Amino acid sequence: MNIKSIKHFLALAETLHFGRTSDECNISISALSRNIRQLEDEVGVELFTRDNRTVTLTQEGKKFLTYARDAVSQWRLIRHELTDSSDQLHGEISIYCSVTASYSFLFELLNQFRQVHPGIEIKLHTGDPDEAIARILDGKEDITIAAHPTSVAKSLAFKPITMSPLVFIAPIEQHLPTVPTTPPETAQHWSKVPMILSEAGVSRNSIDQWFRKQDISPTIYAQVAGNEAIVSMVSLGFGVGVVPKIVLDNSPLKDRVQVWNVQPELAPYDIGLFTLNKSLENPMVEAFWSLMTSK
Repeated sequence: MNIKSIKHFLALAETLHFGRTSDECNISISALSRNIRQLEDEVGVELFTRDNRTVTLTQEGKKFLTYARDAVSQWRLIRHELTDSSDQLHGEISIYCSVTASYSFLFELLNQFRQVHPGIEIKLHTGDPDEAIARILDGKEDITIAAHPTSVAKSLAFKPITMSPLVFIAPIEQHLPTVPTTPPETAQHWSKVPMILSEAGVSRNSIDQWFRKQDISPTIYAQVAGNEAIVSMVSLGFGVGVVPKIVLDNSPLKDRVQVWNVQPELAPYDIGLFTLNKSLENPMVEAFWSLMTSK
């Protein structure tokens, strides 16, 4: 089975779009389609359902996805062992994190890593931090920077980087009568405040738990993906939000919002590296992981 065809399959499974995949893989759409068809002939089933508008994985395709990720990972390992007689590591690893994490932590890490391991290529993907751990569990990434949730799958390894408080933020000036500029004094008043919160993830779980303990039924004005968007909406006066302080400290809008001193405080963010335990057998992943020891 051609390893390039498997890589093309993985790319298409990620984008579910032939045009974007052909650009990403530097291959024509017709050649990509031909490679996928040949792969389907080899496995004996359809891996994708296609029509004029959409591409989706079949049930068989979802099963094959797990095999394909493992196959490519093992291919990289054995290729390195067979072809590299030096002590220098060569290959690539993929890293996923939020935009904030990319310039808060990753710049320094990558700068140090590149000096020690110039032969390893880093594929960096940024996006919603709430998707970070899922992308590791799904095998889409080798390493991610994310907040530590309440419970973690046994298959995951975690290495802490820093702690960041979760803070309530509000607009400095009152734009709407329903959005106060000082913390409410009672649960009844809190329940009337329009809240702008993450759709899911560690911060959402923390604030939901906080509201329950204070016996507050919050008014949810908006649920958004990404903490940076919360800072933006709060700065415009649409409501009160909750974000990690590290996000606020790195936001260009930090001077347009204020931090409320709310008691009891929210549980802080425990931020660190995540990878699969089995991925640490990959010498390139282990090399990046070990870099944190000296920090």
